[in-house]
Parts: sequence; C-alpha cells; structure tokens
Amino acid sequence: MSNTEILPGQLFIGGQWRDAAAGESIDTLNPATGEKLTTLAEAGAADVDSAVAAARQAFESKPWATMAAADRGRLLTKLASLVERDIEKLARLETLDNGKPIFESRYVDMPTIVDIFHYYAGWATKLHGETIPVRGPYLNYTLREPVGVVGAIVPWNFPLLLASWKLGPALAAGNTVVLKPAEQTSLTALELARLTVEAGFPPGVVNVVTGRGHVTGAALASHPGVDKVAFTGSTTTGKAVMRAGVETLKRVTLELGGKSPNIVLEDADLENAVKGAYNGIFYGKGEVCAAGSRLFVHKKIKEAFLEKLVERTKKLLPADPLDPKTRLGALVSAAQMKKVLDYVELGKSEGSRLVTGGSAVTVGNGKGYFVAPTIFDGVANGSRLAQEEIFGPVLATIEFSDTEEAIRAANDNPYGLAAAVWTKDIAKAHSVAHRLRAGTVWINCYNAYDAAAPFGGVKASGFGRDLGMHALESYTQVKDVWVNLKD
Repeated sequence: MSNTEILPGQLFIGGQWRDAAAGESIDTLNPATGEKLTTLAEAGAADVDSAVAAARQAFESKPWATMAAADRGRLLTKLASLVERDIEKLARLETLDNGKPIFESRYVDMPTIVDIFHYYAGWATKLHGETIPVRGPYLNYTLREPVGVVGAIVPWNFPLLLASWKLGPALAAGNTVVLKPAEQTSLTALELARLTVEAGFPPGVVNVVTGRGHVTGAALASHPGVDKVAFTGSTTTGKAVMRAGVETLKRVTLELGGKSPNIVLEDADLENAVKGAYNGIFYGKGEVCAAGSRLFVHKKIKEAFLEKLVERTKKLLPADPLDPKTRLGALVSAAQMKKVLDYVELGKSEGSRLVTGGSAVTVGNGKGYFVAPTIFDGVANGSRLAQEEIFGPVLATIEFSDTEEAIRAANDNPYGLAAAVWTKDIAKAHSVAHRLRAGTVWINCYNAYDAAAPFGGVKASGFGRDLGMHALESYTQVKDVWVNLKD
C-alpha cells in the first residue's frame, strides 16, 4: 500500500460519507518519511452537530433501540471477524500513520482488537438488572440501560486499539457513538467505519469525525447532545474535556498520562527484570501512557543491572517501521520528537547522567522522526525528568536503598496509572503492590493486558476503567422500577 493508494478521508456520519460542512481539511503525514499520506476532512461544530444528531436518532429509533442484546453481540462478532479478515491492511495503515513497527501493529494491536470485540460481543447478553426485596406489597426490580450518545476521543499512540476500548463496551451496552480519532492518526478509524457498514450496523450507530482536538474534539466534548465522553489522552487535555462537560453534567471517564515506577528489588531475577525494564520503556517507542519511565533499582544491584540494560539497549536501532524486523519505529510527529529531545537536554541540565542515546537518528530519506533509545542514570526523583511525562523512549534511572524508600518515591508523583515490582519474595511483592498508588500493578512482568482485565488510573492519571466488565459500568445506568402488588 503506497501513499498514493490511500484515499482522502471524509467524515462518516449517519452511515454516509461526506466532506466537512465548511470545507476545511488537514494533512496527515507518514512519521517515518515526513511525507504526506493523504488529506482528512476537519469537522467543525456543524459537523459535530450532525454526527450527534445521527447518533441520537439511531439510539432512539428502530432498529438499534429495539434490537435484541444477542443481535448486538452478533454485530460485534461480525466486526471482529472483519477486522481479522483485513488485519494486514489495517496493520499497514496503522504503521504508515503512526510510525510504530509493523510487528507491533500486525501481531499485537490488531489481534488484541479482534479479542476486544469478541469479548464485548459476549457481554451484550450478560447485562441485566436484579430484583430487590423491598418492604411492602411491591415488586421492585432494576434495569441496566445504556446511557445514550457517547463521544469517544482517542489519542495517536494506539489509534485503533484505544478506539476499540471505547467502542466495544459502548456498543455492547446499546449506546451509539461519535468517535473522534487523533488528527495525526485517523486512517484506521475511517477504515473501521467502513467495516461497521459491512458488518450491518444501522446508520448512525457509529460515526467518525476527524479533525484537530481544539476544534473537533472541543465541539464534541461540550455538545449538549452527548450523554457521556470517554477520553484517553494527556492530563492537560483531560482537564479541558472535564470542564467542557460541566454545563451539561455529562458523564466523563478519563484515562490520562502516567510516569509509571518500575521497581527492581535486591532479590529480583536480574535477567527477567532487565528485559521487563527494556520492554517497559521502549515498547511502542515509549509513546505509551503506562510506560515504565521511572526505573527504581536497588543500589546493591544497580551497577550490574544498568550494565546489562545498556548493553541490550545499544542493540535497539530505530529503523523503517514497515520492515518486519524493526522493533523501534518513528515518533508520531516532528513536534513529539522535539519534545522528547528537549527533555533530553533538560535532563542533562538538571545533572542527570546520559548513559546512552539522547539524539535524533537518520533513517531512510532522513526526514522521519526517529530518536535513539535513551537512558539516564543518577536521576533525582524530584527532577522534571522524573516527574513529567515525556512520552518517548527516555528512561530515568533512580537508585534506592530499601523497599520503604522505593515505595515512597514511587508514590511521590502526580500520576498513578501503572507500576511494577520485581522480586522473588511473593509476600513482599503483594505487600508492595498493595501500597503503590496505581490503577495497575505488574509483578515480575510489564505491559501485560487482556480484554477482560480493567485498566485505568488514579490521581492525575484519571478515573474510570477501560476493558473488562468494569468498563461497562460507565456505559450503563440503573433504572429502578416499582410495581404495586396490593389488591
């Protein structure tokens, strides 16, 4: 699939493809080459109005409003099958648009999306109410109903995967959706819209509006016709989304940034912990909200640990994302590359020691956005390098003397998305996991996910959960019904 084979993107509203009402458009680029992939329509307020209206009509009318839960499940199953059928095309689109290695797109992201749609297809028939033994001659029961129109706003690091995190539970519960993908990475969302038509979803159930966050995203987040906003992205933008929903008191769930601590205790299996630290920060180019970007290593093993980690890291070379052998691709944009390199310079100025990496790398035509995998040592936990989310392949290594010190330092950060602990002492592992303030804690592993396991954060990392049965809670509401049984 060459750039010339990628068609210009239109908005998908009410089952129809259309240009933006105002005729506005934006270009999307290939991060590996800096070259234009195609042009996208930029939805304005009028387009968002149309999309929300289409979603509202679909929610309140046949066939979606009266469709049996089992039939919704069948549609999701069909969608999963279509994603699997087109997995090569979708993976290539994702890599061209995002810059991630084709290995990740093809063998991690896309199969997981298939799993997620299958998982929530099964949940469609499992959502039900209950009877309650109230006082008096009454039958009291509850109904678990969809909330209505959902505005789903997703970022550029896992474009289609994170869209599936929202679409799966929202559709299984009977909601309709207006999806707003990131302006840098909209191509797979548009392709998914085509697959929803083929799967048989009624018009208006899934709508896709492309455009920039401060235009399209802001219009969707503040729209009075949207009942719930599900957002994944930066903490700064998450706050704006929350403020936008205040006037209409819409539900909001936020999966935001992270600066996750990866703690290696003195008794850890060194080889496995090194591998975990390496994958924790360099998988996905470090453009991962749960990246293990703060590495805490016990002082007695730090020298040996860092030697092994640096040796492994120096073999990781940024390369063409479409090469199946590549494991480190291009950062998503020139702006993101500049941000990452600015943080490298900041780390140096703060007194941290640059051990390896820290520079841009020339690949291919030399116009892509590649950065060498970077490790700092001697980082102070209170420094900006350790406190702020970089969202790139930059690791801050912090030494500690005992477990209590590691836990205190790990929690001494605004974020609370994920964390990990490496130790052979399982009792100590459970104790540390209990005390870490994070939505997910990995023990002797990193970056483990499953459609059935909830994911989300605390503190500045947001609230609400994606994945698992817990995600369904925020896409449904409970109605209580009283029936008078008195003669």
